Amino acid sequence: MVDKGMLITRARAMRKQPSRAERAMWEIVRHRRLGAKFRRQFPIDRYIADFACIEAKLVVEIDGLSHNVADQAAYDAERDAALSVLGWRVLRIPDALALSAPDEAAALIRKALT
Repeated sequence: MVDKGMLITRARAMRKQPSRAERAMWEIVRHRRLGAKFRRQFPIDRYIADFACIEAKLVVEIDGLSHNVADQAAYDAERDAALSVLGWRVLRIPDALALSAPDEAAALIRKALT
């Protein structure tokens, strides 16, 4: 079992050191720019979502190259299934897309919000 306090502390630390792609995505979703409020590094159950829109029950994950490795892909699938059981939908966006085509990434999020 994951200690809730430790999860919150870890999420706070992650907010202070985002990746370049997470920083770029935060500029896209912050201040309701896509019509919905997002939180970053938001604890849900035993996981920390990169971005979460509570009202739409949407998690947006920014995935780097490490997510292409078999072990990580299996973990991601397990995590997505666990979040789904809790009523959350998960949208995975490659970090390369967030960095090179932010308008396209924003369009994917807008579509998922509807």
